[in-house]
Amino acid sequence: MSAPAACTAPATPATPAAPAGVRARARILARADGRGTTRLPVLEGEGPLAVRRTRAGGTEARVTLVGAMSGPLGGDRFTVRAGAEPGARLRVGSAAATLALPGQDKAEARYDVRLTVAEDAELHWLPEQLISVRDSDLRVTTRADVAAGGHLVLREEQVLGRSGEEPGLLSSRLTVRVAGRCVLDQELACGPGAPDGWDGPAGLAGMRAVGQLVVVRPEFAERPPAADPFAPGAAVLPLAGPAALVTAVAPDALRLRALLDAGLAALAAA
Repeated sequence: MSAPAACTAPATPATPAAPAGVRARARILARADGRGTTRLPVLEGEGPLAVRRTRAGGTEARVTLVGAMSGPLGGDRFTVRAGAEPGARLRVGSAAATLALPGQDKAEARYDVRLTVAEDAELHWLPEQLISVRDSDLRVTTRADVAAGGHLVLREEQVLGRSGEEPGLLSSRLTVRVAGRCVLDQELACGPGAPDGWDGPAGLAGMRAVGQLVVVRPEFAERPPAADPFAPGAAVLPLAGPAALVTAVAPDALRLRALLDAGLAALAAA
């Protein structure tokens, strides 16, 4: 008689590996208080995404993002959500530039920004530069949803490498919707591993700072700004909606900021 088969304990399912990198979120919500000023019922940050209320100016609330840790590093996932409810005025900046750094985890880092602007609300999203450090790998996505009658000023600035340094891989996608309609959806990839041509004449042409500034104003629906290549490497472009784009490339962050500020001033005077 054959020996009975040995009993085998069921295999224990493998424990999924813990996600690598840091997960951090920040939430900001601005609400009109009915007395001509704006309050912040939601102001939350965790880990490297610290948020601080700063001195208000007039009717607007002001918030500063403060980097409490280095990063984003490889494998990190950062998410920021900011919203302005009807009648609210919100201005968000950052205390310093953001450095995309290499980490022990070779996976890409992600930084996701989601902005919402209600009718008769105003949001200024004006962070400092994002610097792509050598050997880093960062994917940035920014999406803004603006209701009809909302106002938005959104600035993005990317600097490729620190002084005398080659950049890491930086991919950036910016999407803006107004009243449910997409008025801008653009993507830029720079650095090692980006598609060929990113640094050529049709791309950055050797420049190491690139930026864009989007302005949404209801009056642009009736009086759109004219296209204006107002300086070498910079232009104002009307979008298909009550919005305009200022785009610029420059040799450094200082020159880039000056070009974007000049474009914003031109739109304010339009």
